[in-house]
Amino acid sequence: MYAIRFAATGGPEVLTFDELDDPTPDSGQVVVDLAACGVNFIDTYHRSGLYPMPLPAGLGMEGAGTVSAVGRDVEHLVVGDRVAWAMAPNSYATKTAISAAIAVKVPDAVDLELAAAVMLQGLTAHYLITDTWPLANRERCLIHAGAGGVGLLAIQMAKLKGAEVFTTVSTAAKAELAAGAGADHVINYAETNFADAIEAIAGPRPLDVVYDGVGKTTFHDGLRLLRPRGLMATFGNASGPVDPISPLILSNGSLFLTRPTLGSYAQTRDELVGRTDELFAWMAAGQLDVRIGDRLPLAEAAEAHRRLEGRRTTGKVVLIP
Repeated sequence: MYAIRFAATGGPEVLTFDELDDPTPDSGQVVVDLAACGVNFIDTYHRSGLYPMPLPAGLGMEGAGTVSAVGRDVEHLVVGDRVAWAMAPNSYATKTAISAAIAVKVPDAVDLELAAAVMLQGLTAHYLITDTWPLANRERCLIHAGAGGVGLLAIQMAKLKGAEVFTTVSTAAKAELAAGAGADHVINYAETNFADAIEAIAGPRPLDVVYDGVGKTTFHDGLRLLRPRGLMATFGNASGPVDPISPLILSNGSLFLTRPTLGSYAQTRDELVGRTDELFAWMAAGQLDVRIGDRLPLAEAAEAHRRLEGRRTTGKVVLIP
């Protein structure tokens, strides 16, 4: 088998394409032959050292493929099952051993590449829209990076809930994608201050919730747009982590602030399966379009990271073993 690994933190150049022994499943595990691996910002945080991990290490948290071996004490999966997962280490590989508890079956109506592309970002969008702030009909939300993987999915889910969606993008081409996903108002932040633009459309402090995966550069202007008792959900660091703040900043309107993570919203297998079942049902029914913007060979993982960190991607980036 082959896998992407790194022995020191740094830029994309630290990634290596290594030949390894085939994995064997421990108790409670399955081995999967991958059809695709998903590329996510969390992978760049591991590689850079922002999220430290013991080295040397594999990389990647998400994928989909076919079960090729089953360990002891696994009862819900058999060889030949089509499965997908998020939050399993060492997923940038041709084969990987993962906990059977986090592997979900993929319906025949859903392509494995699309299943790999939707797991982490789709589950993130799902918990944000349905639980962190359960969007209701006619509520107003801001979804940053509307042409990114989470953004395009979150826009569609927000519209399924009947919300009015504001979103930000950096180019005209990305604006077209976000509008195509259903966003009501698309603001190009390269041309105008997004907070000024939103207030010009909807008046002062018009938003019920801000879903912010960008972080450092958008956080404070996002807070300014929230209505009293509105919520800021800061779930990513695409522009860097948010600087430390005083809780007093939230007193202007009794605002709520949360830093949610997927693990907290998929704590049980029932919760995980419930979320993925709804995602796959929306996909099969044509209600959720999963856009793969870049497909690269596994060996070109470093280039995938360069494109992602350079804001040169739209939709999802996947690696093909």
